[in-house]
Amino acid sequence: MFVADEAFPLRRDMMRPFPGQFHPRERRVFNYRLSRARRMVECAFGILASQWRLYPRVLRVSPQVAERVVKATCILHNFLHWETEEHEDYPTLSSVEQIAVQHLDRVGSNNASREAQAISHLSTCACLSNRHIYPTFFRTVPSDHFQVIALLKLMKHFGWNWIGLVYAFGSYGENGRYAILEQAKKEGICVEYEEIYKKKFSDENVANIAGIIKNSTSKVIVSFMSSSYFRSFLSKIEYFNITGKHWIGSEAWVTTPTLASIKSMGILQGAMGFAIPEVKIPGLTEFLLSLEPSDAPDSAFIRDYWETTFQCSLSTSNQSQYKRLCDGSEDLRSITNDYTDMSESRSVNNVYNAVYAVAHALHNLLQCNNGTNPVTGQGCHNKNDIQPLQVPRSLCTEICPLGSRKVVNKTRQICCFDCVLCADGEIANETDSPDCTKCPSAYWSNNRKDECVLKLIEFLSYGETMGVVLVIFSCFGFFLTVLTTVVFFSFRQTAIVRANNSGLSFLLLFSLKLCFLCSLTFIGRPSEWSCMLRHTAFGITFVLCISCVLGKTLVVLMAFRATLPGSNAMKWFGPLQQRLSVLGFTLIQVLICVLWLTISPPFPYKNMNLYQEKIILECNVGSAVGFWAVLGYIGILALLCFILAFLARKLPDNFNEAKLITFSMLIFCAVWITFIPAYVSSPGKFTVAVEIFAILASSFGLLSCIFFPKCYVIVAKPQLNSKKHVMGKVTSKSL
Repeated sequence: MFVADEAFPLRRDMMRPFPGQFHPRERRVFNYRLSRARRMVECAFGILASQWRLYPRVLRVSPQVAERVVKATCILHNFLHWETEEHEDYPTLSSVEQIAVQHLDRVGSNNASREAQAISHLSTCACLSNRHIYPTFFRTVPSDHFQVIALLKLMKHFGWNWIGLVYAFGSYGENGRYAILEQAKKEGICVEYEEIYKKKFSDENVANIAGIIKNSTSKVIVSFMSSSYFRSFLSKIEYFNITGKHWIGSEAWVTTPTLASIKSMGILQGAMGFAIPEVKIPGLTEFLLSLEPSDAPDSAFIRDYWETTFQCSLSTSNQSQYKRLCDGSEDLRSITNDYTDMSESRSVNNVYNAVYAVAHALHNLLQCNNGTNPVTGQGCHNKNDIQPLQVPRSLCTEICPLGSRKVVNKTRQICCFDCVLCADGEIANETDSPDCTKCPSAYWSNNRKDECVLKLIEFLSYGETMGVVLVIFSCFGFFLTVLTTVVFFSFRQTAIVRANNSGLSFLLLFSLKLCFLCSLTFIGRPSEWSCMLRHTAFGITFVLCISCVLGKTLVVLMAFRATLPGSNAMKWFGPLQQRLSVLGFTLIQVLICVLWLTISPPFPYKNMNLYQEKIILECNVGSAVGFWAVLGYIGILALLCFILAFLARKLPDNFNEAKLITFSMLIFCAVWITFIPAYVSSPGKFTVAVEIFAILASSFGLLSCIFFPKCYVIVAKPQLNSKKHVMGKVTSKSL
């Protein structure tokens, strides 16, 4: 008799409830009791089907054999239920053996029972490895202890230090949980969450677990469950759209092919775990397929299997349900079913190994070669030969990239940390670096902060725009000075050249040429000779220049006093005295420069303090006293020249060179007064540029104020270039 629901039709061998909703009390009671009976049968077979591998398949046996199979599994279920005292969990087949061994140990009352040899092919409980309690228990399958170690090593290899854990209620799952937590601490792996699952969980409990998994930051989930538990768990969470997680499974379910479905593909795709080795047993397939009932005529199993498979009877009696007699043409090689399918031979191989372990042990016990037992080895694959194509990441915090360091977050677990970029000048050339390394003084970190590179060396060079512009102005000033010299030399016999002290004028033009050229020594890579040359050449040439201007100023004053009655001033300040005065003023500057170069000369210096990311290559003045003594002496001469020229500004028009000198000295002093703050505040190569600008500006000021008006008269107004005009015999306006 079959008990069915409303979806099935009413037949003589099938009971179904009354259809509809509104019924008399008797029918409602009947429907309730029938539905209750149906649910009980469904639950019973659901429990059995989740634990015994023969139930998910079609039982191709007679009803009598099926009845015995169901009764046997029910008895085993009740036995295990009583032994484990865990009403919500159901042990795996390996646990069945475990309980049986433990039960045998408890009931053994003599040494013979305790020394009974047992070799298991599926018992994985680590507790059975205790030799003091189970000295004669052996197995051909690794214990869960080694499986947990392998799983944690696998996660460590891929850098998964942030994981989640879901385990089943009962001894298998809870023992696995304890072992995983202990081993995770040793490997430095952190567990974000650990959730237990029971088959009787409500939808709310399952939704809570699914929410924790879905909202977690870990990408790897370890599931330590039996295949039936995981099948139940998977069927309940597949509606929560949990994606982007990588599952690590225990051996109990990771190799179960029935878990792979279209619905679960999005969840379990890429799942990993360690499986019992699948090895093809030589000759086993041929042996099973060649089996015939005549090989074991007394085997009820072979008889029932043969009759069910080929739908024929091996006996002429009326006990068989099949009317057709088997004619001997039946061949197992011509059919395909679970019996002939040898693709899943993992546990079978363990049985095979267990049997052969005993056989080889006996054989080796009897075989002896020179007092030692022979041992055979097996070849291994190199781990470098196999590389993963795609490895997921499961970290509480992503790996700190190059150029950053880890900072411990005290409010979170040790696997959860913050990544902080290295400071400027520091690098981290390894991922997950705990500290940043400071670059040497001559190096600086690149933009990625993963490598120290040489700092950029900066100086005023001829190749950059500023250097080119300054060179052009310097050459232009030198060219103008040469042109002025040519004009003065060509008209050296004229009145205006002779009247303005041609000797000092030519010496002044020569010093101006040196001033324009000395600015070129400030451009280019500083070296020992260039540092000493640029400052000394600048100091001496400018003193020579200012000394000539000062001499011309004194000549103007002496010439005016010489026009007074009874004055013989020019007698004491003739051409010789003028040249000696210029030489004397210049020798003082030469002496200052010699002392400076002797005591503490300028030298090339790498300034690393001004900028962190680059080195300023400059000339260190060496002795600051010597440097400012050179500038101070130039300033004293310029100030003296300016005062004397200012006092002579109201002389008659014939002696108007005093006004020109006043303007030139005014420009000169203004330039060098503004130079001091600009020089001190300018960074790097701009300090040199400011100094060159001051040299060129003051040189152009002297050249334009003193010589350009005279050149204008010589070239454009030749009628004014006469002795009569210079001596004041012709009335004209001053230039």
